[in-house]
Amino acid sequence: MIDSRVKFRHLQTFVEVARQKSVMKAAELLHVSQPAVTKTIRELEQALGVDVFERDGRGIKITRYGEVFLRHAGAALTALRQGLDSVSQEQFADAPPIRIGALPTVSSRIMPRAMELFLKERTWSRVKIVTGENAVLLEQLRVGDLDIVVGRLAGAEKMAGFSFEHLYSEQVVFAVRAGHPLLDGGQSPFAGFGDYTVLMPTRGSIIRPVVENFLIANGVSSLPNQIETVSDSFGRAFLRSSDAIWIISNGVVADDVADGRLALLPVDTSETRGPVGLTMRADAVPSVPQSILMQTVREAAGELS
Repeated sequence: MIDSRVKFRHLQTFVEVARQKSVMKAAELLHVSQPAVTKTIRELEQALGVDVFERDGRGIKITRYGEVFLRHAGAALTALRQGLDSVSQEQFADAPPIRIGALPTVSSRIMPRAMELFLKERTWSRVKIVTGENAVLLEQLRVGDLDIVVGRLAGAEKMAGFSFEHLYSEQVVFAVRAGHPLLDGGQSPFAGFGDYTVLMPTRGSIIRPVVENFLIANGVSSLPNQIETVSDSFGRAFLRSSDAIWIISNGVVADDVADGRLALLPVDTSETRGPVGLTMRADAVPSVPQSILMQTVREAAGELS
């Protein structure tokens, strides 16, 4: 039968003193006073009926009995922590997942790092990430199918009932394959637009009006050969096998450009910059795991600047 006088604090204090070989260091790590550590060790020794530590010059060392007890005390603490973790995992496994809507630019540039940080927090929460057009994601958020949307700020008429937290700003770019004819600088990129297939954001995407206004302002009123898509995998594959021009948010292709797989046409698109951030229902109260995930998204976004 286990002696009822031996408590968790006795095991924790004993193991820490054994590890540190110092009452003072153990007290600092346990955030208690040195007399409290000494008292706890004495209580343990009284319960065991033997000394677990002895003086060694100005310090202390573990006794033979202490060595024997340490093997079991350490294993007991490990088993207890694993048991607590298992209960937490089981508890969160029954909870609904955190459902996040992310625009393609966020899915490729922000969410991988955000999830890496989130998993380190060991909340054991399930996470579901959905990628799509902004209008679709906001509608899913409105009806409760999503908890958070990470993407561009929508128009005022579409933001009724939502709250928005700005994270960073991003602009549209014109991506092409490396070695594209329009990269030679011989003519204005806009002068040759009609000769190439252009991948455009879909009409439901939040950047479509921005792109259309930008093209009109630069003398491009129509595109005879265009494909509407929000698929980043299609865009990358199509550009590798053609001379198409892909008009897309910078974050979607930033890594491809950095790796030299794609290039950007020399077009000043700074006026297409728009805010990217967290959108939630205004009446929503985030759970603890949701709050932690939102913080990791903030940190991941902050690393971009």
